[in-house]
Amino acid sequence: MKKLLTATAASALMASAAFAGGHAKEVKIGVILGFTGPIESLTPSMADGAELAMKEVTDSGLLLDGATVTSVRADSTCVDAAAATAAAERLVTSDKVDGIMGADCSGVTGAILSNVAVPNGVVMISPSATSPALSTAEDNGLFFRTAPSDARQGVVMTEVLMEEGIKEVALTYTNNDYGKGLADSFQAAFEAAGGTVTISAAHEDGKADYSAEVGALAAAGGDRLVVAGYVDQGGSGIVRSAIDSGAFDTFHFPDGMIGAKLEENFGDEIEGSSGQHPGTDSPGVAKFSEMVGGAFDSTSPFTPEAYDAAALILLAMQAANSKDSADYKGKIMDVANAPGEKIYPGELAKALQIIKDGGEVDYVGATAVELIGPGESAGNYRQITIEGGKITTAKYR
Repeated sequence: MKKLLTATAASALMASAAFAGGHAKEVKIGVILGFTGPIESLTPSMADGAELAMKEVTDSGLLLDGATVTSVRADSTCVDAAAATAAAERLVTSDKVDGIMGADCSGVTGAILSNVAVPNGVVMISPSATSPALSTAEDNGLFFRTAPSDARQGVVMTEVLMEEGIKEVALTYTNNDYGKGLADSFQAAFEAAGGTVTISAAHEDGKADYSAEVGALAAAGGDRLVVAGYVDQGGSGIVRSAIDSGAFDTFHFPDGMIGAKLEENFGDEIEGSSGQHPGTDSPGVAKFSEMVGGAFDSTSPFTPEAYDAAALILLAMQAANSKDSADYKGKIMDVANAPGEKIYPGELAKALQIIKDGGEVDYVGATAVELIGPGESAGNYRQITIEGGKITTAKYR
């Protein structure tokens, strides 16, 4: 009996040693998104996308010698920095997550980064925070994003409008880091291309009446109203007021306004309107759509980016042979970019095996991932138009 106990104890010690240095039977990934707030209609499919990658990795049995991946959700609210920070703090200190997929909106992402991720040394990969200010945030090499900076989106918006012959626009933006950063980027690009912004005015979310704001926008005039807001909040309030008052009948919508709610709220009332959000027609996005089937909306903005964000965290852990952020943060750029075998959605098991065998991978994913500079997407966009009351793809850029 004593020999049996000794053997059992030795076996336990060996198992413990095997999972030392960052190994564990369970890897926890925090999924912090605005499940309530101004983009709450977008976040369920984003979370589902991230969790699809986690399930794929768990099912493979290949991550860190058989670790399972568990998602722990938390609500960023999108707009309340204090609430988002508190939620992220719980993920790190109470739930003890090994990485964070999120946050979503730029302001809360910056708050979580500086107040929680950096002090605690936890990797964050955001699928949707697009503020140019995040490119230069102090992050100790912990922050990445699978969405491009709005410095790029401002240029794309300009190209879309100029190609449609729109040379004069009124501009309104939600009064936060995302809205202001995008508005400034767009105005600089549009004016540099010879366009005129007749007015650039902030709006606050949560108001019942936007007639005063729309009155000022209408007085300034323009061929189209650019609404850099949120589809579940003030952005839709602005559009409704503009339509009802006859101030504008066509609009241009950046990423925060594009989603199923836009169709539900306005249908053919916004016929002929334009817009764009990060997206690609790469082979990866088709593979992602096939994987998802009808489980959730695979084309919803930032949903493919969420799958890719979670996948990158897990592949980097495998490359570092550790779930410790300090170990795997330096591997994210390696697994995201060439050289290596190209990896698409549904091929995470293949990637994990290649890495385990000492090979290299170039994660292409659902969004043609290429991380540049400070660890952000180089940027591909889906240009949309409203036809028959539906969001339809015009082209990809």
